Parts: sequence; C-alpha cells; structure tokens
Amino acid sequence: QVQLAESGGGSVQAGGSLELSCDASVYLFALTRLAWFRHQAPDNEREGVAALYPDGDITYYDDSVKGRFTISRDSAKNTIYLRMRNLRPEDTAMYYCAADSRGRGYGALWNLNSGHYTYWGSGAQVIVSS
Repeated sequence: QVQLAESGGGSVQAGGSLELSCDASVYLFALTRLAWFRHQAPDNEREGVAALYPDGDITYYDDSVKGRFTISRDSAKNTIYLRMRNLRPEDTAMYYCAADSRGRGYGALWNLNSGHYTYWGSGAQVIVSS
C-alpha cells in the first residue's frame, strides 16, 4: 500500500511563495505518475493543479497555475514538491498529493483528472490573504 504525506502548508500574503512537500512510502519510480490537486470548497470537486511522470519528467499544469507553480521530484528522498510563487487569494485551498501506478495517459486534461489517481495524501492547507 502506497502512503503519501504532505507538509509545508501555511498562510501567506498575496504575491508570496510556499513550497509543499509530499513524502512517499515507496520509490517514486515504482509509480507511473505523481500529481497535486486542490480542493477549494466543500461542494467543489478536487481540481488538478500539476502532474509529473518521474521516468521522463514530463509535466502538465492547469492553466490557472502555469508560470507560477512548479512540480518536481527528488527520487533519492522519495519526495514530490510543489513550488508555488506569486500566490493569489484564489489559490487558497486544501492541497493533496496523489499518485498512481497504472498505465500512462496523455494531455493535461487526462493527467489532471482525479479519477486517474489511486493513492492520496491527507492534505495540506494553504491560505493566501489579500
């Protein structure tokens, strides 16, 4: 069973930066893809933010975060990162790390779909004040 644990959430003013980390209980290369999602309101669905294939570092981003967020990995530490810059109040959300070991898909729409991820962390809260 794969376990994921996020850390690094917190409160920041608009325009600031935060970095989230996600520690995996398995080698990252045992997983096909890694991703970050966010949940902004109880009645909203989880929104895909960024995804990465560790075997080739192919990345996908939602348009709302392109140029501001960066997903990366440190395979030696089995850790996934989400570097967030120029944060906006609308980035306020619970952020979740996700992973899957099934076959790969193509395109941002497919890779940022929560239905394509089996393993989930418990979340890290990010609050951006104006």
